[in-house]
Amino acid sequence: MVEEMAAHKVSAKLKKTLLILNCALLSLGTCGGPLIMRLYFLHGGKRVWLASALETGGWPFIIIPLIITHLHRRRTAPSTTLFLMEPRLFLGAAVVGVLTGADDYLYAYGVARLPISTSALIIATQLAFTAGFAFLLVRQRFTSYSINAIVLLTVGSAVLALHTSSDRPGGESKKEYLLGFCLTLGAAALYGFVLPLVELTYNKAKQAISYPLVMEFQSVMCFFATLFCTVGMLISNDFKAIPKEATAFGLGEATYYVVLVVSAILWQCFFLGAVGVIFCASSLLSGIIIAVLLPVTEVLAVVFYHEKFQAEKGVALVLCLWGFVSYFYGEMKDSKRKSSEAATPQVEMPQTATQNP
Repeated sequence: MVEEMAAHKVSAKLKKTLLILNCALLSLGTCGGPLIMRLYFLHGGKRVWLASALETGGWPFIIIPLIITHLHRRRTAPSTTLFLMEPRLFLGAAVVGVLTGADDYLYAYGVARLPISTSALIIATQLAFTAGFAFLLVRQRFTSYSINAIVLLTVGSAVLALHTSSDRPGGESKKEYLLGFCLTLGAAALYGFVLPLVELTYNKAKQAISYPLVMEFQSVMCFFATLFCTVGMLISNDFKAIPKEATAFGLGEATYYVVLVVSAILWQCFFLGAVGVIFCASSLLSGIIIAVLLPVTEVLAVVFYHEKFQAEKGVALVLCLWGFVSYFYGEMKDSKRKSSEAATPQVEMPQTATQNP
């Protein structure tokens, strides 16, 4: 058992490669996931539970790399087991999965009601929630820069909340818009809790955490999240409505199913990238990457969907970017301080021996 655990420890060089790969996956999912989901709703899609299930429904794609890594393990250690995950970690993944399923619904409802440029700005507050919960769960230290970032992100969302009627889609009531706003904010808060919870689960697991184990964790987490959303689909009769909705879809029936498949793949990239970054670095870095891609998502939404970009969105974006810069600057200073402390040699004072008379 000890030999197997040691064999699965990732070298520093491989860990950097995995970090780059997972950052790329997270970036692709962060920008592409919301855009393809909004495309579904813009052209006649109305099933929120279906959109929620698609966020984690692509988990079977992970089976392919899991099989490849298992075959590789068998060459080096023939006695290796098919599943690395122990019951304690499996239970943690299941709990995180149920919470993720709830978060999927909150987020999908927000995307159904709000323009992407608005929902992206609200989701930016996730960094503040991640920092707060990281402090509570994994003892991530607060600095004046991180506090400043949290305040700026909060003010940015408040600016949007005070001008809720300016970008409300046609045919949508103010009540629906406000509910979408609140649920999107709830999604940011809940996922801000989920990211440090994943890191805490890794820390509390009584086994070595390897990247194949991270993929197993991801598949179990997404399975339970999808199961949660599937129950919602059954209750709301989404399965019966899919063929009829596909026929009436604005871009055509074939495109409807393509949108569903691409959505599942992009969101799987997001979740695999998120838990991968947590494994290679920290939950806070995962939250930062999600937040820092805000301007990219904003621009893509304006370009592809011709969304309005009013003054209050500009003010909120500036405040959010200011918060990101403040946070990054604080992290850089803290990193330099730790590096200089590590480089400073510890000088021990010589002890003088005393003789008893």
